[in-house]
Amino acid sequence: MNFFGPSCTAAYESLAVWADLLDRINVFPVADGDTGTNLRISLAPLRDCNGDMAGAITRLSRCASGNSGNIAAAFFREFLTADGVGDLARQAVIGRDRAWGAIAEPCAGTMLGVFDALCSVLKTADSKGLDFSSIRRLLQEAVLATVHQLPDLERAGVVDSGALGMFIFFDALFQQLTGQQQCSCPVTDLFFGKLQISPAFIGQTTDDYCVEALLLAKEQQADVMKQIARLGDSAVMVSDSSGIKVHIHTPDPEKLRQDLSCLGEVVDWSDEAMGPMIEEESRRGGGLGNVICIMSDAAGSLPREVARQYGITLLDSYILVGDQARPESLFSPEQLYPLMQNGVRVTTAQASTHERHLHYQAACQQFGKVLYLCVGSAFTGNYFTARAWQTENDPDGRFLVLDTGAASGRLAVIALLTARCAEQAAAAEEVIALAKSLVEHAEEYIFLYELKYLVAGGRVSKTKAFFGDLLHMKPVISPISSGVRKVGVVKNRREQLAFALDKLGSYAGNSKKLFVLLQYSDNREWLQEVVMDLVRQCLPDAEIQLVPLSLTSGVHMGPGTWAMAFAEKGAGC
Repeated sequence: MNFFGPSCTAAYESLAVWADLLDRINVFPVADGDTGTNLRISLAPLRDCNGDMAGAITRLSRCASGNSGNIAAAFFREFLTADGVGDLARQAVIGRDRAWGAIAEPCAGTMLGVFDALCSVLKTADSKGLDFSSIRRLLQEAVLATVHQLPDLERAGVVDSGALGMFIFFDALFQQLTGQQQCSCPVTDLFFGKLQISPAFIGQTTDDYCVEALLLAKEQQADVMKQIARLGDSAVMVSDSSGIKVHIHTPDPEKLRQDLSCLGEVVDWSDEAMGPMIEEESRRGGGLGNVICIMSDAAGSLPREVARQYGITLLDSYILVGDQARPESLFSPEQLYPLMQNGVRVTTAQASTHERHLHYQAACQQFGKVLYLCVGSAFTGNYFTARAWQTENDPDGRFLVLDTGAASGRLAVIALLTARCAEQAAAAEEVIALAKSLVEHAEEYIFLYELKYLVAGGRVSKTKAFFGDLLHMKPVISPISSGVRKVGVVKNRREQLAFALDKLGSYAGNSKKLFVLLQYSDNREWLQEVVMDLVRQCLPDAEIQLVPLSLTSGVHMGPGTWAMAFAEKGAGC
């Protein structure tokens, strides 16, 4: 029997809701703004582990990402093997020791301090069981202490983001586990004044790369890990029967890979330059000073990095591949479409009603007034879920819900242009009025390549797909408030382009500039090198952006699909 059961689900959902805040206050060990993102990716196996905790624990090693994610995985791989309350203290100590031991140069002022505090409070728990209030108080104190334990945190005036992430996870976990439900005390109140980076703080730039690797060691793992620790900075190493999972920062990833190859077989590898991540983080807006916060669904073709730039809060659906689930906006086209082409079954799933409710509540607590530009009610139940929560929990009218009737690129256009307006507007009513206008006038055309993926998802019949593919017919569809309508049929890419340019041509010479969003599946190069140039020739004054097609749409429409959404830009957009 799984002792933790739904407690882990509640804990993961709570962490996911506050992940954007964790990213915003991430300054240690580098200010690259990815702690919340990495924890969401790394702990995703815990979202639904009711029937198979052992499998979830195994997947933690594979999913672990970033400094925070690998340290957390080291702890939870031990802690979550506890089979009852009486076993929690012992497994917490083992997990704490694994987490400290995974880091080449561990230090106080991080999530390690929260693990220490948890071990302390569990050790002193009496025979009557766990006291949730005591757990919350001691873990809160451990997080608050981090501000003065690391120089970067003190200069920035914030708590450590990884420590706060663990507090949020444990707070939900133990409230569920003990059954001691208490009135929700917002994170914004518990850590008031320590959740916004000081304007005077400047994160140090670096030329290092962040490397994730899996190594099959030639020698004893303990000896190899000591050698790895000398190869770079911020090294975190977690070992198990599958090998040594390595997270490390280095100025020369190629040399690092050669050095690791001398120690064993490198069977998995990724590297990313950290300098651009830090620069992007220093430039991005958070929407904190806007008259209204814009919230939308990741089912719009809105990459998370673009959403963050404009302070848009994204609500994720999940991409399901086999026994793994990952938030949609943290999956990539490069991961998705090869799986689909190889016949792997990929599906989507909504976030739970509980997770969505937590998102609405957290947004209101952080921003005061929120405009939720919801994916069309013809496509999901998100609109009705949000309205029901609003009716029950929002007597002051801080949470406004607009059924956009849109998905994919049309939803992204509405959200982006509305968010730009929110940065400049003097009143929320101005922003809301623009959003409603965009709902009426934004357009989108989606160009399908094959129909078999729509068949797999139950969107069209097998008979229609067979004859459509047999005749090489490629439908053009447009998402509207009542659903999806077919607006044309073409035979090849050349005819797809002609159709698209004909639609855009009607705006040539218009005094208002057009905002055009081109969306790719597995055909980015073609859109970038061919389609963008033709659109530019057609509309020289248009603003054109290239983004991935919403992966929710991509799962149902398949490789080869591309889309074009557009709207006239208003004042302030």
